[in-house]
Amino acid sequence: MIKVSVKPKCITIEGHADYDTLGKDIVCASVSSIVTTSINAILTLKEGTIRYESKKGLVKIDILKDEVTTDKLLKNMVNMLNELKDDYPKNIKIER
Repeated sequence: MIKVSVKPKCITIEGHADYDTLGKDIVCASVSSIVTTSINAILTLKEGTIRYESKKGLVKIDILKDEVTTDKLLKNMVNMLNELKDDYPKNIKIER
């Protein structure tokens, strides 16, 4: 199961969805796409507002500055992950 932890200054995404085998898991691929696109958009539009760490099975986003565009992109990311959770409740858990 993928676990998403949303805190005021940090968002952590960790684990494997276990929907299918590695490399064929559409839930993991969706989460990766949502998170990577969101991070890249923030880094392009509002550099210096986040710091992130990515390693196998873990992405951690530290929010360094409150900023409108960054806040909206992060909120959108969490909303998209929440929609995915609604479709795959056995594979994603979101804690606030």
